[in-house]
Amino acid sequence: MITRAYEKYIRVAPKKMAPMARLIRKKKVDKAMYLLLNTNKKSAAILRKTLESALNNAKRIPEKKFAEEDLFISRVIINSGPSLKRFRAMSMGRAGMIRKRMSHVLVELDAPERKVEPSGKTKKVFKKNFKPVRSKK
Repeated sequence: MITRAYEKYIRVAPKKMAPMARLIRKKKVDKAMYLLLNTNKKSAAILRKTLESALNNAKRIPEKKFAEEDLFISRVIINSGPSLKRFRAMSMGRAGMIRKRMSHVLVELDAPERKVEPSGKTKKVFKKNFKPVRSKK
């Protein structure tokens, strides 16, 4: 893990944020940003904001310089936050509870490890289960 960003108390249900999290998990940052910009969902805008925050946090690390195109999203975790409880009138004078759910979002960025070969060249070594996205030309 190079950097992380944590967004709390978001007024979107975790069930609605989970598909967007699955969409960008294990993708490179530029590809994920493109997907989030072109998805018409409230949760996509929130995840894009959190991803930008994590990217800015990575740029602030003084001892290590990372190229933005090398970074990928290692973890996206959507947890449930507290629920706002509201009541609605039901039949026969009863009240039915409505839960307005909140989410907490964690986005972690990582970079592929660089391995120095005996010839002196550096080689990118990706972690387990990481498949880089190749653009079609």
